[in-house]
Amino acid sequence: MKTALVTGASRGIGRAIALRLARDGFRVAVNYARDETAAKEVVGLIEQHGGSAFSVQADLGRQEDVRLLAERLRSETAVLDVLVNNAGIGMSKPIAEETPEAYDRVFAVNVKGLFFLTQQLLPLIPDDGRIVNITSGVARIAFPEGIAYAMTKGAVQVFTLSLAKELGPRGITVNNVAPGIIDTDTNAAWLRGNPEAEKYAAGRHALNRIGQVDEIANAVAFVASPEASFITGSTIDATGGGNL
Repeated sequence: MKTALVTGASRGIGRAIALRLARDGFRVAVNYARDETAAKEVVGLIEQHGGSAFSVQADLGRQEDVRLLAERLRSETAVLDVLVNNAGIGMSKPIAEETPEAYDRVFAVNVKGLFFLTQQLLPLIPDDGRIVNITSGVARIAFPEGIAYAMTKGAVQVFTLSLAKELGPRGITVNNVAPGIIDTDTNAAWLRGNPEAEKYAAGRHALNRIGQVDEIANAVAFVASPEASFITGSTIDATGGGNL
């Protein structure tokens, strides 16, 4: 059985990705930062449907946690077929309101944690393996409302390009999946139950609706599959035509 690690998999997009990869036959490592109950629920759902999974706690903003996560994966499996770097935190502040502490935190989780976790897990990834990084549609538009967050996603896109070039000779593909505005717990506070916010969010997309987590999971499942063997260094734009 092939193994996949999905970071930030206890809820939202990460949860949907974990469940989808399990349906595709992967044993899934469900990483979470704080919500152990939610992570165990994901594992339970996978096992109820005949799949295999285990949860592992790690806050990717802490380098010691990154090291322990990589160590746990090495103890669980000799081969990591798919790495999905989904964990991330968002913030919506313009430059005038940003603080050094919040800036450091978003870069620590979204960029530094992703970078060094990938570095430490590379020895487990076999030839023809898959690395999928979850970026964002804001990496290709001006997004002053959350400038530091957008910067982290731009950094990940550059990371993907460089790593795809380095790992290409081994047949390892490295791609981004970039969601638009998705109906998740993270967006619930400003989006759900607010008709004006829902209309605004839908209007940012050419498809004129808000995205669903399963739609992002489907895109990830594709680039993680053998069918995407000749796609690397690319971004799958899953924004519903955001900001066209």
